[in-house]
Amino acid sequence: QVQLVESGGGLVQAGGSLRLSCAASGRTFGTRNMGWFRQAPGKERDFVAAVTNSGGSTIYADSVKGRFTISRDNAKNTVYLQMNSLKPEDTAVYYCAGSQFYFGRSYQSYPVWGQGTQVTVSS
Repeated sequence: QVQLVESGGGLVQAGGSLRLSCAASGRTFGTRNMGWFRQAPGKERDFVAAVTNSGGSTIYADSVKGRFTISRDNAKNTVYLQMNSLKPEDTAVYYCAGSQFYFGRSYQSYPVWGQGTQVTVSS
């Protein structure tokens, strides 16, 4: 019923920028908090950023503060992750997630997930 589809991943040089998009299906996007997570090979899934349903509040992992910006356009059913000053350590599969009731850093609390998009940052 509810589907999330990430796009915008790719290969970028260290110091470069990339913008990820997450498009949501259905008519409930505006009621859901949205988050971005990432997972590198052999590593746990880590929180990156989240935004409330209205876009009024955001939270970020310490590792991306000042470099990444999460935003949303509810008219387009889309959440974005603008990534600047990228580092090789940012290399991972990036996942979009949504929750009507949860807003935070715990991946276990987000019931809806996209398929992920690969981001690779070269040195």
